[in-house]
Amino acid sequence: MMADMPNINATLREGTGKGAARQARRDGLVPGVVYGGGDDPIAINVKFNELFKQLKAGKFLSTLFNLKIEGQEDVRVICRNVQRDVVKDLPTHLDLMRLRRTSRVNLFIPVTFINEETSVGLKRGGTLTAVRTEIELKVTAGNIPEAIEIDLENLDIGDVVNISDVTLPEGSRPMITDRDFVIANISAPSSLKSEGEDEDEGEEAEAPAAEETTEE
Repeated sequence: MMADMPNINATLREGTGKGAARQARRDGLVPGVVYGGGDDPIAINVKFNELFKQLKAGKFLSTLFNLKIEGQEDVRVICRNVQRDVVKDLPTHLDLMRLRRTSRVNLFIPVTFINEETSVGLKRGGTLTAVRTEIELKVTAGNIPEAIEIDLENLDIGDVVNISDVTLPEGSRPMITDRDFVIANISAPSSLKSEGEDEDEGEEAEAPAAEETTEE
């Protein structure tokens, strides 16, 4: 299961409508609403500075959050919309959706590598190139993997790991389905590449001499 889920700290907003929302913004808060999950919608406020920091971190709309409201049980939510000021591009309202364990959502899951110390290719001097450090998956809220593990033990120089080589958690699938994209590969060490280049240059240098001997 996914660990270290980021929090969204909120307070209940008294009153609804444009007047209450404007007052919240004057107080340095961003008004919002929480809906779904079989419960009634509730109006909330989130501190502007905290929300702005999370927005700058990126992937806000595809990150699962733990919503914390004083006096209520924590609940998993995902943001479905962030309204912004048309001039300043700053957040003015957000919509959060509660998730049941069976809800399906799109999330970016980090990629981790194991058994680097016993990898055949790395022990021969190869270099691990991580083409993707995270992969967007459609997952169920009750079965979110902490990471996608790539086992390097039996990978040799020149081997490539595609998404089709990875066993994903039950109920998960990649969002990219039209191609078998690369996640990582083990490339040859620079010393071997240099030797190959030197051999090619040597063969090219000998070619003119062979032609001169033939003409004589």
